Order: sequence, then C-alpha cells, then structure tokens
Amino acid sequence: RTACRPGWLIDGRPEFWLSADMLRITFPYILLISLTALAGGILNTFDRFLVPALTPALLNISLIAAAVLLSGHMQVPIKALAWGVLVAGIAQLLVQIPALIKLGVMPRPRWGWRHSGVRRILKLMIPTLIGSSVAQVNLLLDIVIATFLVSGSVSWLYYSDRLLEFPLGVFGVALSTVILPNLSRKFASQDPHAFSATLDWALRLAFIITLPAALGLAMLASPILITLFQYEAFQLSDVEMSALSLSAYAAGLPAFIAVKVLAPGFYARQDTKTPVKIAIVAMVSNMALNFIFVGTFLALALKGPHTGLALASSVAAYINAGLLYRGLRKQGTYQPEPGWRKVSFAVLTACAAMVAAILWQQGEIGQWADATAIARATKLSVLIMLGALVYGLALLVGGLRRHHLEKGAS
Repeated sequence: RTACRPGWLIDGRPEFWLSADMLRITFPYILLISLTALAGGILNTFDRFLVPALTPALLNISLIAAAVLLSGHMQVPIKALAWGVLVAGIAQLLVQIPALIKLGVMPRPRWGWRHSGVRRILKLMIPTLIGSSVAQVNLLLDIVIATFLVSGSVSWLYYSDRLLEFPLGVFGVALSTVILPNLSRKFASQDPHAFSATLDWALRLAFIITLPAALGLAMLASPILITLFQYEAFQLSDVEMSALSLSAYAAGLPAFIAVKVLAPGFYARQDTKTPVKIAIVAMVSNMALNFIFVGTFLALALKGPHTGLALASSVAAYINAGLLYRGLRKQGTYQPEPGWRKVSFAVLTACAAMVAAILWQQGEIGQWADATAIARATKLSVLIMLGALVYGLALLVGGLRRHHLEKGAS
C-alpha cells in the first residue's frame, strides 16, 4: 500500500493505515470479479447479455446497503463500504451461475493445462492482460501523484472518475460487449465487408451518444456533484474542485468509448498484440502528460492541479483511439461507410441546440447549493430530460434517420 499512497505515508496521514485495512478486506474481490468476468464472457458468447449487463449494478446496491445499514454499527463507519465491496463480489458471481446452468455451460474445475484450447487461450490472453493492465497502471500513477498534492485531491479524482464511469459503463461497455461476438462471427465467416460495416455502425452509434453525453457531463458537472454529494462534510469547495476534474474527464469520454469500440476490431481477429503496443504508447504518453500538466498547473498557480491528471488521461485516450483507428485503416479492416458527413453535421447541430437549452435553464450554482435535496434532484432530472429531448428532436430536424445506422447493425 506504501507504493500506492506514498504521499500519505510521508505526511503521516491516518488515511494510509485506514486504506491498508480496507485493502485487506476488499482484496478477495479480485478473484471474485475475475470469475464473474469469465462467466459473463461465456454468456455473451451465447448472446445472453442481460445477466452480465445487470450484474455490475449489484456493486452499487451493495455499497448503498452497506453505507445505510452497516456503517452505523461499525467503529470506523467507512469500513462498511469495504465489506460492501466483498459482499458484492460474492453476489455478482452467484447471480451468473443459474444462467450458466440453464445453458448447460457451467464450467467444472479441472486440471487441463496441456489441452490445445487452453494453451491457445493463454497465448492470446497474455498480451491482452498486459494491455488491460495499462489503464490500471495509469490510474495507479494518478493516485500516487495526487497523494502529493493538496489534501482532498484523491477524493476529487475518485468522485469525478465514478461519474465518468456511468456513461462509460452504460454505453462503452455495452457496445463493446455486443459487437465483439458479432465481429468474431463475421471474421469466422470470412466476410470483411460485414466486419467493417459492423465497426462502422458501432462507431456511428458511439459518436451520436458520446458527444452529447460529454458536453452534458461537463456543463452539468457542478449541479450533478451538488445533487449527489454536497451534504455535510462535502463542501461547496469540494464541488468546485471535483467539477474541474470531471470536466477534464468528460472531454475524453468520446475517446474512452471509441477505444472500447475499436479494440474489439483487433481482438475479434485474434490480434491481441497490436492493441497492447498501442496501449503501451498511450500509457507512456499519459505518464509524461501527467507531469507536464500538473507541473504547468503548479507553475502558473492555477486552481486544482489535480485537474491535470484527469486532462492527461483524456489526451492519452485520444492518442489510444487515434492509433487504433489508424491501425484498422492501415490493415484494411475498416472502411468508413458513406453518410458520415451527414451524421456529423446532424450531431454537431443537435449538440449546439442541446447546449443552448441547458444554458437557458441551468441557473446559478448558488441556487443549486441553497436548494433542498428533492429540489436539486428534480431540477437536475428536468435538465437532463430537456437536453435529451432537444437533442433528439434536433437530430430528427437535421435529417438523421434510423436507416443511417441500420446498415451495419445487421
């Protein structure tokens, strides 16, 4: 834990020892969530997406239940969240088992390292593990640097990241989960045009969804944080700092989701090495940008130097997405379908209309802070629905129709 929180240990902060205790409680979650991911992958192969898609919600439910029901009975209330994570891991694994049994594909533990299929999976998995660990290394480095910044930086980044994970998990993971088996079938049937068309469909859908989501998340950063977190110990100053990093993360949302769409284009063709090489380039870029951006914030005495960490992650995501896109084009795997110019114009115009509508009704931050919890939630819900309605209508007025997406969906 010392390697993850060196700033806390050097300062002698009690958070270090508390985080070490919580790590011991949550550590088994790694095994549980790995088995859950394996079960979910099996179900996705059989086009059973519902159970794996709903499973992550159990973590949120468990955390909320632990905070509400358990924290008041513990000497250190925050440790209830650690136990909530552990319980969630058990629940997430157990909920997959009935679906596996129903399909008749419930794995039985056996020692079969010499099986040709196992060896082939291991060969493909090792580069994938390296590639997937890149994001975790970047996150770890962000935390390490944040511990040396002003107290609260780690929490501000955490809250921002959690809010970013909502659209990323809902849209990015969903798209990636759906297209990977589809692309694998297209590759197996040796239909390169259908393979490319499927990627094009996913990219268009991602573009239509993520651009307004990123703008909305950045514009409503403070109202969202006030509505969800600004109670008791979480002050308005914390809202301001978290909003800065959330806006920086939001700027990278289209790239984060594009990576989840483009990477399956390699994995479906059993090319696991190329995404790993690109991910390593992105990781090194992120590390360098962390020091450049944070150093710039500190040198210029800008507010919220932790924002530099979020900004570096976003820029690195665009580097990752750009290199993946170039790789697919260079290999001839992906060719954009006609109609991108019309889709882009419609989306940009609709986003402008959505931004205008939100600015019209958003109000001052002070009004949000003074409002009751119910009033905050109501106004935020109305703003989100207003933005979505205006965006949807503007797309229709701009001439975007279902057939602009359907070609690759099949």
